[in-house]
Amino acid sequence: MMRTTLAIAALMLSTAHAAPAQAPVEVHALYAPQTVPGSDGTRRLYYELDIGNYYADTGTLSLTEVAVYADGDAKPLATFSGAGLAGLLRPNKELEADNSLAIKGGAHALILIAAPLPDGRKAPQTLRHKLTFKTDKGVVQTADDIPVAVAARPVVVLGAPLRGGLWLADEGPGHAQSHHWGSVIAQNGRLTIPQRYAIDFFGLDPKGHAVQVPVEKLAESRVEDWTGWNTDVLATADGIVRDAQDGVADRKPLSPQEEPEELSARTLYGNFVVLEVAPGIFVHYAHLRQGSVQVKPGQRVKRGTVIGHLGLTGGAGAPHLHLHVSDKPTFADSQGLPFVFDSYTPAGRTTESDAMNNTSTIQLAPQAPRQHGRMPLDGDIIGF
Repeated sequence: MMRTTLAIAALMLSTAHAAPAQAPVEVHALYAPQTVPGSDGTRRLYYELDIGNYYADTGTLSLTEVAVYADGDAKPLATFSGAGLAGLLRPNKELEADNSLAIKGGAHALILIAAPLPDGRKAPQTLRHKLTFKTDKGVVQTADDIPVAVAARPVVVLGAPLRGGLWLADEGPGHAQSHHWGSVIAQNGRLTIPQRYAIDFFGLDPKGHAVQVPVEKLAESRVEDWTGWNTDVLATADGIVRDAQDGVADRKPLSPQEEPEELSARTLYGNFVVLEVAPGIFVHYAHLRQGSVQVKPGQRVKRGTVIGHLGLTGGAGAPHLHLHVSDKPTFADSQGLPFVFDSYTPAGRTTESDAMNNTSTIQLAPQAPRQHGRMPLDGDIIGF
């Protein structure tokens, strides 16, 4: 009898070692992801996981790995650890020295995931997640059955928002540390990311430069020195104007900005237009030039109609067009939606710093074939 009892105890001990304890966490997605084809030809699902270390007296839980699975697949779509995990963090967030994300007892953290789909793999209905943690005593714990539903709705298809030329997709989709995807708003009892897929379009000259003054004199530049200044901004689809503002003065490039009193279109966008292009789908155009807005709320417009000119108003450091799509005409309580352009020409890649240095060498590919139905990613140079 004793031998049998000891055998059972040994089996229980072995099983305990084989299966780490469940971590006392609460995890949920902020918004259901959609499958989006990017400019690099890869389809991805972009979404966020809010991870709460629920009990205050648990102590710190350190996230070391995130694995993402599609439906019932045994092989993960992606596994993030080390540098990969660091790439999921919001701006100004860093891993600990041991490459873990420390979450104190009673606190929470947000990670921003771009999960790639293999070629030919059907879009999943559900994503499953396994999160691996270490306690402050070095004990491994997991949360291994975290589902996230995938939205089946089609991605929004848009026409060109600007005329011709070259444009840098800055702070664009896929960049977790951008001020767009990384800007989370807590309001009315929920978290939103209105700018989840937002793009700042900077005009570029034929050499790929955004401004015509030396980099050491950027603070002395005028709006007219910036390539995209005063370019026509176009309706990306037939639609109805749901909100607009004009009359805000253009600012001096790179001049100090005051903190807004509230997070709203009127305090952040400067002069702007919000266009409803389908039920529950709104295109936001921000930072338009003072006196250039040519449409009014309630007005119906056709695709390609000039709705304003590119300017430097609101929360912008230099002339550019801010563009994003959301599920509401307002800012703070809306969720950003993915979109693709029906046609554009890829022309290379660069960084914001190189684009703003008129002595940098930027490799352009002006004769690249046109892309159809893809979303530009952060750092892309494109032409419409």
